[in-house]
Amino acid sequence: MDQNPLLIEGRLHDLGDGFTVRRLLPVLQARHVGPFVFFDLIGPAAFAPGKGMDVRPHPHIGLATVTWLFEGAIRHRDTVGSLADIRPGEVNWMTAGRGIAHSERTPPDERRDGQRMHGVQVWVALPRHDEEVEPEFHHHGADALPRIRRPGAELVLIAGTAYGERSPVKVFAPMFFVEATLEAGAELPWPDEHVERGVCVIDGEVSWGGLNVPAAHTAVQTGDTAAPLKAATRSRVMLFGGAPLDGERHLWWNFVSSRKERIEQAKLEWQEQRYGKVAGDEEEFIPLPVR
Repeated sequence: MDQNPLLIEGRLHDLGDGFTVRRLLPVLQARHVGPFVFFDLIGPAAFAPGKGMDVRPHPHIGLATVTWLFEGAIRHRDTVGSLADIRPGEVNWMTAGRGIAHSERTPPDERRDGQRMHGVQVWVALPRHDEEVEPEFHHHGADALPRIRRPGAELVLIAGTAYGERSPVKVFAPMFFVEATLEAGAELPWPDEHVERGVCVIDGEVSWGGLNVPAAHTAVQTGDTAAPLKAATRSRVMLFGGAPLDGERHLWWNFVSSRKERIEQAKLEWQEQRYGKVAGDEEEFIPLPVR
């Protein structure tokens, strides 16, 4: 990335039943932004009664996954025994470390009644010295997260530090992850302690240093200084970034590591089902891709 904001359109994937995911990171021009190595925009989608999201048990290493919803609900289960439904304004933070498997499905009530689904899911690479930590899962309610007001803007600090506040979510390196709602014409400066930064526009449109960023797009930049964001209309955006990664990462399927050989080890571990069973979701799993 250079010193000017770079616009990213991403790639849209249709998962069926009108459910789409737009992959915004990684892309060729930006493999990572701070520790963020993966950024998916989920939906918006409408599930009819009886339909829902069913992501069967699958593994991760070397990262933390973060889910943040605007609409809908997801039930999380994992191999460390966690069971938590996440809804808008709440945080599910799963640290994979040396290895964890989890599933993500629509909870029974929402599956029965139907629901709209809209949100983001990101992967945060762990520092090299923390890649093999014990896996953990933490759920944080909406009341636990700092809320910040700026002229024409309301912000929720999901993780990390920004604007003089710190989230209670456990992180492993300097970073920030913020939802911001901006009134039309509002300007929002960036947190000044982070040198890599990105914005994903959920609704509305913003400009950044002369670059127009429409809905369902991301823009990223690195450098000691950055122009503020300006909302062309009332807009909801996700701000993310942090300190540069301590070296490149290899991504293969759901695995992230600084070492290629560790990815190969993880493949074997999953083939041999060494991650254990997801309690309450033991009957299915996603096989290792053949590629």
